[in-house]
This record gives sequence, structure tokens and C-alpha cells, in this order.
Amino acid sequence: MLNWLNVLRFANNGNPAPDQRVEKSEAEWKNLLSEEAFRITRLKGTERAFSSEMCSLFEPGVYACVCCDSLLFDSAEKYESGTGWPSFTQAIRENAISYHKDRGFGMYRIETLCNTCDAHLGHVFQDGPQPSGLRYCINALALKKVEGK
Repeated sequence: MLNWLNVLRFANNGNPAPDQRVEKSEAEWKNLLSEEAFRITRLKGTERAFSSEMCSLFEPGVYACVCCDSLLFDSAEKYESGTGWPSFTQAIRENAISYHKDRGFGMYRIETLCNTCDAHLGHVFQDGPQPSGLRYCINALALKKVEGK
């Protein structure tokens, strides 16, 4: 189980290698994604808080990257954080997410990216529930629920 010290170590010293890499041109991503999903995942945007019903959906299953279909989160790790974005306590695998320092907007945060295709997902914070203490705050438009998993 990852904790905040693991996240900081990855952000400072490098992330684990992904199982595979998916790389596409900007034009290919634009053709594949909706305009809003492109803005969030490829241009590091953020959707409005409470703009997605995904925050209140808790059925069993897994969530994948909307860009490359890589599995990112299991619904068993999803919880209601009250922030307006889907929140998880752990990634599905240690190498599913990459962590990067984000000093934008006068803040210091840890940005989360899909480790397979570098899609911007959101950020991870150290104010989540125990035992991990992590809160992955993820844009709903960066995820898709995988049926039958």
C-alpha cells in the first residue's frame, strides 16, 4: 500500500516503469477524445467541482484512463471526499500512476498522470482516510468505468 512518503519519493526520484507506453500526436488525441476530455487530460485542465455524477457512483468495478484504457483505480478504493471530484485512496497498481511536482497557481501539489500515456488525471493529497492517508482527487472526465471488471 502506498503512503505519502512513497508518493514524495516517486515525485522526487522518479516513477516506476509502466507495463507499456502509449504515445500519440496531439492531432490523434484530439480525434480520439471529446473537446473537454482533451482539455483536461492533454492540456492539464480541471473540470468544475460537482460537475459529474461519477462522484456519487460506488458500484463495484474498475476505472480506466479515458485516453489509453489502462486500468487506474478499483472502486473498492473509492470514497466520498466531499470535494466534488471522484476520490480514491490507492491506485490499482503501484506503477499505474506517475507523480510529478506541481508548483502552479502559487501552490505546491503532487500531480497525478496516467503512467502509460501521460494523461493528466488530477492530484494526490495527504488528507485521505487511513490506513494510506491518501486522497487521489481525479477529474471524472479523465476516467471511464470499465464494465464487467
